[in-house]
Amino acid sequence: MTPNPTYKLQNIDEPNLYRELFPYTRLPRVEFDGRPVPMAPAADMWITDTTFRDGQQSRPPYSVQQIVDLFTLEHRLDGGSGLLRQSEFFLYSPKDRQAVEACVDLGFDYPQVTGWIRAVKSDFKLVKEMGLKETGILTSCSDYHVFLKLKKTRKQAMEQYLDIVRSALEEGIRPRCHFEDVTRADFYGFVVPFSIELMRLRQESGIDVKIRLCDTMGFAVPWAEATLPRSVPRLVHGMIHDAGVPGELLEWHGHDDFHKVLVNPATAWLYGCCACNSSLLGIGERTGNTPLEAMVIEAAQLKGMSDKVNYAVITEIAEYYAREIGYEVPTNFPLVGRDFNVTKAGIHADGLLKSEEIYNCFDTQAILGRNPSVAITDKSGAAGIKHWLEANYGVDVPKDDARLLAIRDRVDREYEAGRTTTISDDEMHAWYAEEFGD
Repeated sequence: MTPNPTYKLQNIDEPNLYRELFPYTRLPRVEFDGRPVPMAPAADMWITDTTFRDGQQSRPPYSVQQIVDLFTLEHRLDGGSGLLRQSEFFLYSPKDRQAVEACVDLGFDYPQVTGWIRAVKSDFKLVKEMGLKETGILTSCSDYHVFLKLKKTRKQAMEQYLDIVRSALEEGIRPRCHFEDVTRADFYGFVVPFSIELMRLRQESGIDVKIRLCDTMGFAVPWAEATLPRSVPRLVHGMIHDAGVPGELLEWHGHDDFHKVLVNPATAWLYGCCACNSSLLGIGERTGNTPLEAMVIEAAQLKGMSDKVNYAVITEIAEYYAREIGYEVPTNFPLVGRDFNVTKAGIHADGLLKSEEIYNCFDTQAILGRNPSVAITDKSGAAGIKHWLEANYGVDVPKDDARLLAIRDRVDREYEAGRTTTISDDEMHAWYAEEFGD
């Protein structure tokens, strides 16, 4: 697309904080004007990773070995498909740089190793020293950041950003500009004019300049009729059609402050943004980033499953976090939580016995290496216990079998006595041994 030359930088004296949308003392507002933009799915859709950058900002840092292990699991998950395209790293500490060197030495095609720096030349030296081909550059774009944090005018901020981008291009390094807080930024007064200048530098240098649209506070919404700067469809459409940024150079990065961390990147894909940024298990600043494993499944739903992607590695990643890192995934977390495909209601267990498709969303054993199962509670009934027996011992008995009913009665007595927790597998194994023998 050709940039629209009518959009010039608006170098205002006072910050535009969009108080009608972000009153701060009240919950933020979404406004609609009834003028939607057309859906135009990206020609290709891929995922980038921030596990070792944003994903380390809310937890103790990973060890070098843990980073290498997780990076290898990402590579195995990708399977040579290019779906999981890149992974970004901090470069500041000796340990950061050691991790980068170790992952580069693995020689994987995917994910590619990239860096992340602030928009200062002293940081850029780290990228050169590491020999990376691409780096993210923090280019905060809302007036909250430009005026209140950086204490600059829009013109001063843009000049600083463009200066560091030129330095990257002069060294043959591909810059990826992180438009921090884009969902509170003046889109046509700063974001588009800045993007037009970046595309001009791209044309002059012959080196691609990428733009990451960062929903830093999770304000984005997926509705095409919502107004800027919160509408994902309008942000992506405007970047492509007004700023002239090709979809393959656009990337979405979100946070989950308002529970939209998955629908927003999927929407960005559907309106032309090719890349969506994520982290393993969604671990990231505050409420977290888009879960990488969720976007792998989302991509399969939007463009079909890939024969190269090894979906079962998603389960291995969750197991690694529990075993090696000691991270407890919430039990009801989609795809990787312990109870993701576990039912506790007897009527659901009865449905599983008749056909697992009734209460299992897809073949979790074939795709993720996880059989559907039941957890025994006061709601399980004979059907739930029958499913548990079949899953654990291959015992095919009718629901009115005296031994099965004896176990059910023990379960009922536990809850009649005031129990509130699930019956453990260890208890069930012991009761099975008592009733069924060897």
